[in-house]
Amino acid sequence: MSLKAKMADWKSRLAGWFVDREFFMRSNGQVRFIRISAQLQRRVATVVGSVVGVWLIITLGMMVNQLSVSFERSMLSAKQERVESAEERVAKYRESIDEVADDLETRQKMVEDAVEQFGGDLPPAAETGTGAETADKIGAAIPEEKRLASIEARQIALAEHMTRIATIRSQKAAAAIREFGLDPKSLAVEAKEGMGGPFIPFFGKKQKQVRDPRFSRMFAALDQMNAMERALAGIPTSMPAAVGLMSSGFGYRSDPFTGGGAMHSGLDFKGPHATPILAAADGKISFAGWQGGYGNCIEITHANGLVTRYAHLSGFTVSLGQDVKRGVQIARMGSTGRSTGTHLHFEVRVNGSAINPMKFLEANPDVLEIQAVAGSSATGQSAGAQ
Repeated sequence: MSLKAKMADWKSRLAGWFVDREFFMRSNGQVRFIRISAQLQRRVATVVGSVVGVWLIITLGMMVNQLSVSFERSMLSAKQERVESAEERVAKYRESIDEVADDLETRQKMVEDAVEQFGGDLPPAAETGTGAETADKIGAAIPEEKRLASIEARQIALAEHMTRIATIRSQKAAAAIREFGLDPKSLAVEAKEGMGGPFIPFFGKKQKQVRDPRFSRMFAALDQMNAMERALAGIPTSMPAAVGLMSSGFGYRSDPFTGGGAMHSGLDFKGPHATPILAAADGKISFAGWQGGYGNCIEITHANGLVTRYAHLSGFTVSLGQDVKRGVQIARMGSTGRSTGTHLHFEVRVNGSAINPMKFLEANPDVLEIQAVAGSSATGQSAGAQ
């Protein structure tokens, strides 16, 4: 049914409610007719409906008013409770500021120790500059935070100083690694592998995490510096034996047994039987045993993924899985395996491929000096981690 038809139906029904009506009244033998028209009925119904509607509106308004008053009283009560507890919260807030300041002072000592370890002298105190100006403004607006803001300003100055130091050292280490013909980025990635330990936030648990980007840059710069210097320190630049005679070089040569052309994948150093064989760099003994033509053989895997191999040995002084430092004795010179006499066969391998060890053993003195600094830093970090 359409809307128009429905409206017409309701209109006809409503019209049926209000029709002309006649009433008969008998009085003293006479009959009278009282007629009430449909129009009058509609008027009376309208008046009654209006009165009822007004009464309902007034009643509803009174109820709404009572609810509004009740709500306002409830809000006022809650506000009074908040006001009453405000002093307690301010006291707790001030206690929290004291805890944060104490925590920052502890972290301050850690940052200063790091600067002394990696960056030498401490920079001047942050009495001027943007950090100090910010601390003064915070102290004027919120006296309770003056102490905290001053400490943080000092830490920001130290963070910027450390970032500069770490960036310079990373660049020097990367340049030194390139002198050996190696890729600094790939070695730095490998140097980050095999790391772990529990998470201890540098800025403590009580205070909010420091979100200043200068701290993020400092952490990134220190991480990059550590990776580069570990990679540089792991490059084998120390002589594997205290001998001065190299009997065979790297590359193609005439095979000592057959006389035919052959590829020699390392350097041969001739010396007396049982001459001490030394680790060319810090690392871990990843192989110690017999290996075909190499005879008694030791392999050391270094922090940057490089591997050094020492062959034809007469005996071992280390065991599998042992950590060794640069220059310590790992074996004794011999003539085991495919060998014509007592000597050391020394190899350097990257990703399984042999490369000429001479580029490492004949490194520029300036490069070796940078490597010595990197090695001492890496040793200090390892000791601290333990």
